[in-house]
Amino acid sequence: MTFLDALGAFGAEDVAKMRNIKKLVYCVVALLAASILAPDFLFGQSQLPVAYPDGYRGWERVKSMVILEGHEHFEAFGGFHHIYANEQAVVALKDQVAFADGAVLVFELFETITVNNAIVEGQRLVIGVMEKDSERFSASENWGFEDFKEANPRLRMVTDMREQCLSCHATQKANDFVYTTYHR
Repeated sequence: MTFLDALGAFGAEDVAKMRNIKKLVYCVVALLAASILAPDFLFGQSQLPVAYPDGYRGWERVKSMVILEGHEHFEAFGGFHHIYANEQAVVALKDQVAFADGAVLVFELFETITVNNAIVEGQRLVIGVMEKDSERFSASENWGFEDFKEANPRLRMVTDMREQCLSCHATQKANDFVYTTYHR
């Protein structure tokens, strides 16, 4: 006796409901498998996470700058900022070559406070991260982007890398999409 023969004891409506449940279970299993085996297929490249850069303040600081009111990027990036680069990124910046996979740049933004005629760092607002990985981030010119609000690894702000980040960085295509240059 097969499973379907055993179902003969149930009415036709009950059997139809069981078949629908079976189909639903298959769909759920297929979605779970796809999310594990091919997350970029299911969720899209822009959903792959950029790693939080633990220890970035021990990396080389390659630039500092204050963006004041009146600057074209003040609305988004007004404040005091530092750029940190890991070893792979420093090599590319110094040699003025394309960045290798594994290069990471961190943009740390603070509010500015004026104290005794000096501009100083206030509250940390965000850290922005660019991570080079040609396999994971091929849909965004091989760069992954993330902004962590108040440097909190759980407060991710980027929902669409291409729209929110790459659309602006595209102006720097000749520099491998990076604004920062190395100051000797």
